[in-house]
Amino acid sequence: MKQYKPKTQSRRHMTVVDYGILTPGVKPLKSLLSRRTNRAGRNSQGRITMRHQGGGNKKLYRDVDFVQKKFGVPGRVEAIEYDPYRTAFIARISYKDGDRKYILAPHGMKVDDVIVTSETAEFTPGNRTSLKRIPVGMFVHNVELAPGKGGQFARSAGSSVQVLANEDGYTHLKMSSGEVRKVSWDCFATIGQVSNIEHNLVVGGKAGHSRWLGIRPTVRGKAMNPRDHPYGGGEGSTQRGTKRPKTKWGKITGGRKTRNKKKWSSKLIVKRRK
Repeated sequence: MKQYKPKTQSRRHMTVVDYGILTPGVKPLKSLLSRRTNRAGRNSQGRITMRHQGGGNKKLYRDVDFVQKKFGVPGRVEAIEYDPYRTAFIARISYKDGDRKYILAPHGMKVDDVIVTSETAEFTPGNRTSLKRIPVGMFVHNVELAPGKGGQFARSAGSSVQVLANEDGYTHLKMSSGEVRKVSWDCFATIGQVSNIEHNLVVGGKAGHSRWLGIRPTVRGKAMNPRDHPYGGGEGSTQRGTKRPKTKWGKITGGRKTRNKKKWSSKLIVKRRK
C-alpha cells in the first residue's frame, strides 16, 4: 500500500494500492476496448432502481476472457494492466497462434510468464484446468458453475476458493464466506489467487474519491423527516425508534432470509455460511 504525508486533512489517512506491479508505458489494446453507456442506476424506463449512482470518470471497458477456450495453446504474458471496471488487475496474453486476450491476473504473475489451458497443465498460477485434476487444499479462482460457461465466481481482487474434496462427479469448494458447495468436476478453474490482494485496505480519505468512482452521497435515514424514512424525525441524534432495521420503504432487513427456498442449486450447498 502507498501512504501519503498528512499535508492536508484528506491526505492524512488516505491509502492507495501500489501500482508498481503494472507494466509501465503500456496502453490498452484498442481491439479489446469498448464504450459502455453509463445509466446512473436507471432502468430501461428511466427510473432509478439503484440509488447513489451517477457521475464518475469516463472509462473504457476491457473485454476480459473468462472462458479461455484455447486448449493446449500456450500464451505469454505481455503486460499487467489496470482495469477501471474491476478491482483486480488484468494480464494481456499473446498466444502462440497470434491471438491476444485479456485475462484476470493471478497474484504473483509477471511479464513473460507462460500460461496454458489444458487437462495436463501444471499447477502453477495462471494455468487453467478441470477441477477433478486439482489437488485437495489448493486455491483457485475464476471458477465455472457449468462446463464451458466461463468463470463466474472468485473474480474480484484477492478472491479465491479452496478445493476440499472430489467425489461422485462433484468438487467441494470452500468459498471465502465459509460456504461449502458442490460444482461439477468437469468445470474449469484457474490456479492461484486473484491479484491486487491489498484492495480491501484502500482508504479514500475524502468524499471526492467516491465521486470519481461514480458513487453519489448516501443520506442517513435518521437525518430524514418521518415521511421520508421509518427512522426519520426526532430531536437531534435520536435512536431509530423501531425494533427491527428497515429500508426506506419499510421492508425488514438485517437477518431476514432473502434466498429463494425453491432455488434449484440449494441441493448443491453442503454447508451454509455463518
